[in-house]
Amino acid sequence: MEPLDTFASPTASRPMLGLTVLVVEDSLYASEALRLLCLRSGARIRRADCLKSARRHLQVYRPSVAVVDLGLPDGSGAELIRELTRGGPKLGVVAAMSGDPGTEEIAREAGAQCFFAKPLTSLGAFQREILALMPPEYRVSGPRPVGTDPIEPDPVAYKDDMSHAAELLEEAAGTEMLAYLGQFLRGVAHCAGDEELMAAAAELDRKREAEEPLRSELAALAGLLQRRVGQRLAI
Repeated sequence: MEPLDTFASPTASRPMLGLTVLVVEDSLYASEALRLLCLRSGARIRRADCLKSARRHLQVYRPSVAVVDLGLPDGSGAELIRELTRGGPKLGVVAAMSGDPGTEEIAREAGAQCFFAKPLTSLGAFQREILALMPPEYRVSGPRPVGTDPIEPDPVAYKDDMSHAAELLEEAAGTEMLAYLGQFLRGVAHCAGDEELMAAAAELDRKREAEEPLRSELAALAGLLQRRVGQRLAI
């Protein structure tokens, strides 16, 4: 296990210097936002895209902070949050993240110390939530400069998410996969402000839950994804 990094001390401009953040997130677009937040804060980042991958990471090293998305392809992030907060060595901070604010209660009950609603674009809010829960040595006293410009992930990451969703749509063979696909698309589209795609994913979810025929919704969704994959800039 890697201990908390002690070779670097936080500074006013890089208050998370010396921290390693494990991001458990299936969306490349959302992960890119967190990468930029960590980069500007001085923290190192490692990413896992599912529960299985996250558990492999945790067998090798112990991060200072874990930011766990609640909707993952192989289960709920709440499962991992429970494992991190109720058994074994504790991390500095275990945070939850979701595009659905209604899931905050689930995250808190699982043991999350803080909750980030997507899209997470504020550097100040990210640093403030994490550092407030870290040991005193990570709380730099005095004023510190914080950029006010919102974090804007590379649109190419959104295009990559659309390609992944298109592949999932081609392989979708049951209601469980379609449920995950709808959840994934709603979350990514919400982060990117893609209202057309968000509405299409919500309609797919509605008809799936009502056990209505999905042929037209699947065809429409495939067309939307194909147009976004074909665009040089996704947004």
